[in-house]
Amino acid sequence: MMKRETLFSGISALLLLAACKGKTPPAVENKQVTVSDSMAKIITIDTAKIATIKNELTLSGEVSYDDNTVVKVFPFSSGQVLDVKVSLGDKVSKGQTLAIVRSADVAGNYTDLSSSKSDLAIYKRQLEQAEYLYKNGISSERDYTEAKENYNKAEAAYSKVKDQIAINGGGNTSPGGTLVIKAPESGFVVEKNITAGGFIRPDNANSMFTISNMKDVWIWANVFESDISRVKVGYTAKVTTIAYPDKVFTGKVDAVSSVLDPDNKVLKIKIVLPNDGMLLKPEMFTSVIIANSEKAQSVAIPAKAVVYDNSKNFVVVYNSKDDLKVRQVAVIKTVEDTTYISSGLQAGDKIISKNQLLFYDAIAGNN
Repeated sequence: MMKRETLFSGISALLLLAACKGKTPPAVENKQVTVSDSMAKIITIDTAKIATIKNELTLSGEVSYDDNTVVKVFPFSSGQVLDVKVSLGDKVSKGQTLAIVRSADVAGNYTDLSSSKSDLAIYKRQLEQAEYLYKNGISSERDYTEAKENYNKAEAAYSKVKDQIAINGGGNTSPGGTLVIKAPESGFVVEKNITAGGFIRPDNANSMFTISNMKDVWIWANVFESDISRVKVGYTAKVTTIAYPDKVFTGKVDAVSSVLDPDNKVLKIKIVLPNDGMLLKPEMFTSVIIANSEKAQSVAIPAKAVVYDNSKNFVVVYNSKDDLKVRQVAVIKTVEDTTYISSGLQAGDKIISKNQLLFYDAIAGNN
């Protein structure tokens, strides 16, 4: 019971000192403070180490689909869109109907097919007749050869129209001119450029749909001219979104543009990352943190060990339980949970990184 009362008394006294803390920096002479066995249980001691200085750059970006894993669906023929079966963002399966188009070109192809089929039948009968007459010595070999050439031309014309229909419709057309557009692959509709009632012109070079499996996505981020040297291919990128503020997506810088955007004077970089759970959607705004390591090294300590007082930074150095010192340090920068020090500490120095404020006030004599 006495040990517990001693612990509470010691903590209460230090907390009282902290509450009465002034704003003056610590004196050169530090007061002697001893770390009791009970206080030792509530502190953490870390060792200063030499580490390569990490750097971070925060950028704004936008989610886009991976161009290498998309399928663009182009119109085979001009015509009017009768119906669109899917919407932007829908998940579709291979072979699923996307839209129905009525095309005069398709109807014309079937008319040509019927005409060429009739011509082929006529020339076939003529060839059979010419062959019979030639074998029986009634007609000349020239007549027979001419009939054979006519038949071969008719057969080629018929095959050409059949192939044209197969290529332009892939078996999804009908003699009435109907063209059924189907999904060539499974995925998500990430782009949709047609609506029911609209017309597809012969000179239209745009795709009707773009389908992506969305397993991987691209993040396009903007880098200002002053920060270009801080971004290189291979650097790690941490991406967060408004939709999932507590979730961090990690990827790599895959490409850095060679030219600045002429309008806003920024450089585009591409970040590739896996889209686990299909959470990231095209057009989402993102915050991107690019992390890299500089060549320079310095003393590094946990960021939580630094005490900021009177516009200066201090640490509590632990030499032994009877030898604690408050020391002013010069901070280079703090990245994530690490603070880099340019002076005031050396590698191997031990510092208190938990509840150090209690000792700081007691040692510095701020009361």
